[in-house]
Amino acid sequence: MKKFMDRDFLLSTETAQELYHSFAEKAPILDYHCHINPEEIAKDRKFDNITQVWLGGDHYKWRQMRSNGVDEYYITGGAPDREKFQKWAETLEKAIGNPLYHWSHLELQRYFGYEGYLNAETAEEVWNLCNAKLQEDGMSVRNLIRQSGVTLLCTTDDPADTLEWHKVIAEDESFEVQVLPAWRPDKAMNVEKPDYAAYISKLGEAAEMEIKTYADLKAALVKRMAFFDSMGCKVSDHALEYVMYAPASEEEVEAIFAKGISGEGVTKEEELKFKTAFMIFVGKEYNRLGWAMQLHYGCKRDNNVLRYQQLGPDTGYDCINNYAPSAQMADFLNALNETDELPKTIIYSLNPNDNASIGTILGCFQDKGVAGKIQQGSAWWFNDHKTGMTEQMTSLANLGLLSNFVGMLTDSRSFLSYTRHEYFRRILCELLGGWVENGEYPADMKTLGRIVKNISYNNAVNYFGFDLELI
Repeated sequence: MKKFMDRDFLLSTETAQELYHSFAEKAPILDYHCHINPEEIAKDRKFDNITQVWLGGDHYKWRQMRSNGVDEYYITGGAPDREKFQKWAETLEKAIGNPLYHWSHLELQRYFGYEGYLNAETAEEVWNLCNAKLQEDGMSVRNLIRQSGVTLLCTTDDPADTLEWHKVIAEDESFEVQVLPAWRPDKAMNVEKPDYAAYISKLGEAAEMEIKTYADLKAALVKRMAFFDSMGCKVSDHALEYVMYAPASEEEVEAIFAKGISGEGVTKEEELKFKTAFMIFVGKEYNRLGWAMQLHYGCKRDNNVLRYQQLGPDTGYDCINNYAPSAQMADFLNALNETDELPKTIIYSLNPNDNASIGTILGCFQDKGVAGKIQQGSAWWFNDHKTGMTEQMTSLANLGLLSNFVGMLTDSRSFLSYTRHEYFRRILCELLGGWVENGEYPADMKTLGRIVKNISYNNAVNYFGFDLELI
């Protein structure tokens, strides 16, 4: 029997162990997509207790606590932090096979030096240990980032954002880690939303212009993209319920926009036409700027309407959408490619059934001498566990070039989530090591080591064009 989460956790072969410990373990982290709050970095926040770090906004954990029958009072309600932590500990001990069990214990090991396991009985011990540790200067937000080996991270930012905290961080020479904005224009695209007109007014203020037409909207977005670009932005991100391709004339799109800002409401067909035009427009702009475009889709959001009305979005009530838009995705990419304006693109589906279709789409649009110009993104959200990561990388290897993969991202709001990179790297090395041990690839450690380092770090540096040294 192997020891619980020891040095060779998830590494079952000698080759996997050598790959991880020699090439992946010490590689720095480039977190090109997360939901970290830049204000907390700018102010170098320190947390009062482990509940603030672990349960404040983590809907992954909230879902499991609800599955364990925990009352909402102890999840998002007003219960004391110690009681919330106790309920999480009582839940975690039941989470056998769930990645949260591994993530939580990796965080306890790496940041708090705790080698035991958390359950209802050990909760008091862990609570006291973590809270004492959190009072140390080395556990401030900036120092957590430093000790995690992060060289650069990209936050998620609306086009109307002032990026004031990014400015503060960039001007502070005492903090060496780059914190860059990433462009997330979902609100500018969601013409069907009841608050669309209010958002467009806010965007106009940020762009210092009045937005009355779709042409105005495009001009405002170009101005804001220029500002983001001046702040070091190199990547966009889109949350799409599904991928659409419904071409329309400029006149049609103008009319749909007018309906959206008037509050009249748009039909589903009109929504799809507007979003198609919007995505093609911004895609061309990304290509002009040299930005990468990330497309996250396959999620049906806010399914529990009662709880959504009480708690709002991103509170743990989303699920996988069983829609597989392979034809629409190909048509959308082709619409950009026809005019030679297809940017570097990373495609993520929340539905693992889409792995193969994404893998075949990639090969249709690789071009321009860019290694892996069109990427399949890392196993995302409901899939960032051992099975999901293994299946995603295996499918990518079967249908494309795994060696050009840009690797892992945290997609998290927590400053302790960087252990997810360790988790990913262990699974990567286990997968490659298994192929070598089975005689499917030679035991060429020089080449294998280069592949591991590239997927862990170098590929992302090169792909996004960040000003970082390779390893």
